Amino acid sequence: MSTLLNNQVEEVSNIKAVYLTAEDLKIAASILYQAYHDDPLFVDIFQYNKEGYESRLRSTIREELHAFWAARQPMIGLFVDNRLTAVTCLVTPENQLKPSRFWHWRLKMLLTAGYLGTKQMIEKEALVRERVPAKHYHMLSFIGVHPDHQHSGLGHVLMSAIEGIMLEDQESEGVGMYVTLPKCLSFFEDGNYSMVEELAFGNINGHLMFRHRKAS
Repeated sequence: MSTLLNNQVEEVSNIKAVYLTAEDLKIAASILYQAYHDDPLFVDIFQYNKEGYESRLRSTIREELHAFWAARQPMIGLFVDNRLTAVTCLVTPENQLKPSRFWHWRLKMLLTAGYLGTKQMIEKEALVRERVPAKHYHMLSFIGVHPDHQHSGLGHVLMSAIEGIMLEDQESEGVGMYVTLPKCLSFFEDGNYSMVEELAFGNINGHLMFRHRKAS
């Protein structure tokens, strides 16, 4: 585990919020796989009804995390009694992971997720970024809590960590997020994320939400 985040993230009882290390990525990928297994966007892009969906989803999440690590983007984990239980990943304004990514990421994605899945992911990111109501902002890519620790407040601790990172960048206008699970809308609303618009992608209707810096 790396150093505890700054005092924007308050340590709660036996919970510690830290930046993830390379050794944490395997467990982080497992947590996110469980969190996004039934997400309508991934179900559609990676063709849930076709054999190999679980393998394609696992590979995609793994490659995404490695891309985050290579680009030195913030990945935050919550450890409860030294066990990783929740994860979130952000893209910073200065080092935006562009929809095209870099060539080796695209090659690995093509080999694991397939041409269609890779193409749709890139198109989705481009569409979302076009509609974010800001120029200099953070983008929330992943957020997930282990099933054994859901509904225990860990999601709100992650929200505090995200806010802390955003506030450290004096020029950041806020944080954007594309929400495809209706049950998650109230969670983000509680975190001061406002609805920008309903945004359709393929067969999926999602909601683009944005947390303005001034909401802090």
